[in-house]
Amino acid sequence: MKLSVIIPVYNEKPLIQKIIHRILDVELDKEIIIVDDYSTDGTREILKGSNDKRIKVLFHDENYGKGGAVRTGLKNASSDWVIIQDADLEYDPRDYLILAEPIRANRAEVVYGSRFLGSGYKSFGFLQFVANRVLTLVTNILFGARLTDMETCYKMVPLSLMRELNLESNGFEIEAEITAKILRRKIRIVEVPISYLGRNYQEGKKIRAKDGLLTLFALLKYRFR
Repeated sequence: MKLSVIIPVYNEKPLIQKIIHRILDVELDKEIIIVDDYSTDGTREILKGSNDKRIKVLFHDENYGKGGAVRTGLKNASSDWVIIQDADLEYDPRDYLILAEPIRANRAEVVYGSRFLGSGYKSFGFLQFVANRVLTLVTNILFGARLTDMETCYKMVPLSLMRELNLESNGFEIEAEITAKILRRKIRIVEVPISYLGRNYQEGKKIRAKDGLLTLFALLKYRFR
């Protein structure tokens, strides 16, 4: 299998080169698509200086949000499978191999990396932990699912399916939209344990309380619309 790794980036100057190197080190056939969502901290200048042919770099002319960056990445992807990679080092690219196992064994069409099946949840802040559990519970109630981590960034999905979902969200609620639309198609999501090292707001974490409300609204919207 070949994997398209889409990296939405906004103001990640201290970490962008580290995450690129970590992805390149993973022994998996892949392409890397970086979408800079109009960074203002020098990230764009670093990316413009890259001449690595294994990496495709795209630039937004204004800030559209994570969802907008994901859609741009999907339009430019060319592999059979796709995964979204945040640039902040919270998720470990070595876990791609764990997510790929059920696919290679023909046991899954969609695989999610769950932080709650491993020990990654221990690095959650209290409010983040509660919000994630509530949103996952709401997802399970609305769609009759049995997920443990709806909000995970690591969703390994066929590129053709991701394009068929016709994603609309601009912000972090893109995660809820992806999950809702997959579950509405009655596609079973297989979860595998992954590692996770959460960062706090002082370290640059960007998601806020309002994003939790937007995620809840997205779950309701895509369940009943």
